[in-house]
Order: sequence, then structure tokens, then C-alpha cells
Amino acid sequence: MITGLGVALPPSAVQDDLWEGFFAQHYAGGRSGLARRIFANSGVITRQAAVSPLLEDVSGWSTERRMRRYQDEAVPLGRAAAERALADAGRAASDLGLFAVCSCTGYATPGLDILLARDLGMSPNVQRLFVGHMGCYAALPGLGAVSDFVVARGRPALLLCTELTSLHMQPAGTGAADVQQIVSHALFSDAAAAAVLTPGPGPGAGYAVREVAAVTDTTTAGHMTWEVTDLGFRMGLSPEVPAVLSVHVRRLVEDLLGRHGLTIGEVDGWAVHPGGPKILDVVQEHLGLDDEALAASRGVLSAYGNCSSPTVLLVVDALRRRPQPPRRIVMLAFGPGLTLYGALLEFSTVAA
Repeated sequence: MITGLGVALPPSAVQDDLWEGFFAQHYAGGRSGLARRIFANSGVITRQAAVSPLLEDVSGWSTERRMRRYQDEAVPLGRAAAERALADAGRAASDLGLFAVCSCTGYATPGLDILLARDLGMSPNVQRLFVGHMGCYAALPGLGAVSDFVVARGRPALLLCTELTSLHMQPAGTGAADVQQIVSHALFSDAAAAAVLTPGPGPGAGYAVREVAAVTDTTTAGHMTWEVTDLGFRMGLSPEVPAVLSVHVRRLVEDLLGRHGLTIGEVDGWAVHPGGPKILDVVQEHLGLDDEALAASRGVLSAYGNCSSPTVLLVVDALRRRPQPPRRIVMLAFGPGLTLYGALLEFSTVAA
């Protein structure tokens, strides 16, 4: 059961200021008009960056330099999110049996799992899991693994998703590949989000993880890529991604809910990863949802951008903070594969 959530964000900037202060010059020339339209139609109003392009142009940095900066920035950001989640759950780091970390924007050994286990005061016997290079949907398989551990071992666990997409600014180029970079630079952002899961029954309230499900369409594997280059990680993002989601999303959701005797109409909370406005439009259309159902997802996109793996947890956090939190939440996230992940959460209260 999810009994605590915590979020940590780097400094924020207004999308228009990012355009005027950096990207207008970055894409000066033949791509300027197209880039301006992409930024204007991104659905993003503000977003955050540990390494702001308004202060530092990292587009020419080597991958080595970016990875060193990742470690400097990701450790304190991840620690802040983890501490807030533990405080929210009323748990100490020393209680944990498992610490799982999701991140695709940086790599080092010792990694965040080792360094933060040390810095947070976890037991030397804590088990650790690192989920890398799964991209925007990583929080859901991470949640599934952590939930399984909690049920099987009867011990609390912590899931942390930390991404610093700002470190992977690419040099301006030409051609279709550069259009994909413009889209990613208009959408992506930095954040850390953490969730504490505890075994039940027990005192307190939270969201029970009923099931995590997935479907992967390997015929479209080239539609979303994350390639390690000498100049950081380069994203490939095909405009066909929403069309692929439209083929699979309803069946995934109906199968997930059907196994629990539920229908789409019985879900009152939707935490859909806001990969971009078109992705949210496709999900809304094919699930037959009204505007209110995706208001939290669009609100997160507007305020925080697409933060990769932490983003769907930001939406869950927004939903649970409503004056009347939803009873049931379906989480949906999408990424390389192309892969669609879904999870069913159900609010549960157990008296002490």
C-alpha cells in the first residue's frame, strides 16, 4: 500500500522565458519558426531544470562531463524527495527492506541507490534495485517490483524516480531528427518523486496497488529511442507515437479493470503520464473520458513539463491532494518499446 509520497523540484522557469532567453538563439535560422510553434503548442507553461539553459549551455558538453554533473545534482534532489516520502508515511529510512531507484538520465557506480541508502541512514542489510533506461514508464514496473517485495516479505520499501533531462540538451541540427529534438527540448523537465509502500493490514490509509500490467508493441520499437552519444543522450521521438497508443490503450485498460470486475466508468481518478498534449488527447478520446478526468495530468504538464519517470507520480500526488481524493486511480505511462504500462490503485483505510 502506498502510504507516503514525496516530490522534489529544481528551480523553475517560465516556458516563454526559456524560449526568449535561450532556445530562440539555439534554433536561430531556418528552424526558428517551427521551433517557436512547437514550444508554443507544448502545453507547458513552467518547468524546472537542475542545469538551466538560461545559465549554462550544456549542448556541447561531453557525456563524461554530463554524468559527473548528474551525480552532483541527482543525489540531493533524490534525497529531498525520499525524505519527504518517508516523513509523509511516518517511517524511518532504517525501517526499509528494499530501496528501488528509477533513472534513465544518468549512470555512475556507486549509484543513487548506494549513495542515498548511505546518506539516508538505511540499514546495511537493505536490498537495492536500480531500474535504468526504461524512460517515462519506469515508475510503474518499479512500483510493481516494490509492491511485490512488500507483499512477499512484509517489510516497507521505498521507490525513487529521479530524472535530469536538462543535462541532455543537444546541439541544433537539421532534418527530421532535429525536429524530434525540438519537441523533446520543448517538453522535458527535471524532477524527483518517491513513494513509500508498507504492508497491510495495518494502521493508516493509502492506496493499495491492486495490479500492474503492460503491453509492448515491438513492431514500433524505433518510434521512441534514447541513444548514448558522445554529447549526452539523444532522444528519438516519432510523431507516430500517439497513433500507436490509440491502438493499444483501451484494451490494456479494459483488460486490467476487467480482472477486478470493474469498468472505465467506475474509475474516478486518472493518472496519465503527460508525454505531450497529443498523447493526452489520444488517451482521452479512446477511453471516452471527459475533460475533468485528465485535468490533473494536463495540470502537471502545464506546471512541470514532462519529467520522464517521476511524472506519473506527480499526477498521483495531485489527485490525492484534492479535497475529495479519488477512490480508484488508474495510472498509465508510455515509453520505449513502444510500451504501455498501467496500474490500478484503490484507496484503503485500516484503523489502528
